[in-house]
Amino acid sequence: MAARCSRRCSRRPSSALRASLAACAEASGSAKFTVGNTVLPEDVEATTRNMLAAHRLARQEIKALRPNVTLALVDDQASGPDSMRDAHRARVYGAWLRSAREDDYVGVQNYERAVWDAKGRLPMPKGVPTNVAGSEIYPASLANAVRYVHAETEVPILVSEHGVSSTDDRQRASLIPAALGHLRAAIAEGVPVLGYIHWSLLDNYEWGGDERARFGLVAVDRTSFRRTPKPSASALGAIARRNALSTVLGGVGAHA
Repeated sequence: MAARCSRRCSRRPSSALRASLAACAEASGSAKFTVGNTVLPEDVEATTRNMLAAHRLARQEIKALRPNVTLALVDDQASGPDSMRDAHRARVYGAWLRSAREDDYVGVQNYERAVWDAKGRLPMPKGVPTNVAGSEIYPASLANAVRYVHAETEVPILVSEHGVSSTDDRQRASLIPAALGHLRAAIAEGVPVLGYIHWSLLDNYEWGGDERARFGLVAVDRTSFRRTPKPSASALGAIARRNALSTVLGGVGAHA
């Protein structure tokens, strides 16, 4: 089972997203249409409640298959005394993590980090690399999210999504080995990581409505649908073929 909360739930949903959901509701003859991985703020409570109930009910039926819960997490970090981080984590992830403790493994999705002080989320540092949405590209965020989830659930981890939305593939090709180097360090510390799935193979349509979004290792011409592998595909492919990282990035020993 793959019950999931949003990996990119916008704090300020775009008009395009709302228009897309409204059009789907009309086409399906429903009063409301919700996509499980992009939930509007006003729908989060009901969607979370229903998805957790569905997960609990389905778990016993599919136990013989591959039950799990996959969670989208920001790498939340604390800054200074009385940081709001732990309260935020409990509110956003607590129910999901408690449910995952009964599963065989938990999937982790990660794309960014957030730093919290006593008043709230701090502004992004100046001058750091950013993705299409303007969020910081922070290679260590994946490993940090994995460590947190395993500490809370004590079950093995499967990285079910990780990547970056960028029209500059150099950012993606650089992020992959850097992030995997940090993940390798978490594995060396004893975190049981079952595997890594990159998001995504192709430049897909994003429900968030941002036409600039490009997550793929392979470019897709939206008119001809011609597919062209990017350099980042070669970067990840080389790591997979060697089953090893051959460089040291950011001070992290990356040889696996």
